[in-house]
Amino acid sequence: MRTPFVTAAVCLAVLATGCGARVEEPSARAGSSVTLTNCGRKVTYDKVPERVVTNDVGITELMFALGLEDRMAGFAMPDDKGDLSRVPWKDGYDKVPWLSKDQLTKENVLDARADLVFAGWNYGFREEAGFTPQALEKLGIASYVLTESCRNGRTDTSRGIMPPLDALYADLANLGKLFGVEDRAAQLTADFKRQIAEVRARAPERAPRVFLYDSGEDQPFTSGRYAAPDQIISAAGGVNVLHDAADSWLTVGWETVVERNPEVIVICDYGDVSAERKKDFLLSHAPLRDVPAIKHRRIFVLDYADLVESPRNPSAVARLGAYLRAVAEGPED
Repeated sequence: MRTPFVTAAVCLAVLATGCGARVEEPSARAGSSVTLTNCGRKVTYDKVPERVVTNDVGITELMFALGLEDRMAGFAMPDDKGDLSRVPWKDGYDKVPWLSKDQLTKENVLDARADLVFAGWNYGFREEAGFTPQALEKLGIASYVLTESCRNGRTDTSRGIMPPLDALYADLANLGKLFGVEDRAAQLTADFKRQIAEVRARAPERAPRVFLYDSGEDQPFTSGRYAAPDQIISAAGGVNVLHDAADSWLTVGWETVVERNPEVIVICDYGDVSAERKKDFLLSHAPLRDVPAIKHRRIFVLDYADLVESPRNPSAVARLGAYLRAVAEGPED
């Protein structure tokens, strides 16, 4: 998301992997090259990667959902991303080395003898630390950039080139082709689309206005239209009040939130500040006192891994959808 850092629904979201479906073994296409479109440019990989290192929870779980833990040399992520022992990919987390509880470094990657780094801009790749695909290429290490994080050229830092769920599907297709698990990737995508279509079909006629609160007291950090929460909210039957922001994750002013008058606030749960403390702050923050979400205490919590590009996104859509239907059935504010 940025530089700082199970339920039946989740089981449905991984129907093609860990919940009883047949899966194929990764292809051993030794010696053959694959060309993919990643962040709008063609990238050629000379061989199937065998020692992949990933950064953060959503990226790591994309690999696990595709059954590619045997292709991984390790992952990096802070230990504030929830209880990983209860997710469908527990076996992957048990099997793959946890290289760092901070962000990836060149030292991590070299020590792991990585041949591919799967990360994203502000999800691991960062120019101020010299940890970029270009720097890794000089070390003979390939990279794949998370599509949600692709820079779009509007500013030096703005990110996002397609709707967030399309970014998820694009990465599944690309990884499926690269690792020879196209059928598994296609099945996951089909299952995700079916689950989300079922939620959309039950969406309320009146779409509640929703604000995503990630962090920040002086100024809130939130989601524009290219981060996963935007389409999670819309697929669930709501409308992201920051949909007009042509960026993924960004900081805004509280006056903007008040002006957009959200009926529901979704809290992103992670980090040193608990969801309960974030909720207490929102309920006591004077500028928000007349906002409908605060007046009616309509605050819904989702985990960090639900709200970044990951195989948990469809489950998040289903859970938020049930909440928004209940809100929409109530009186208008």
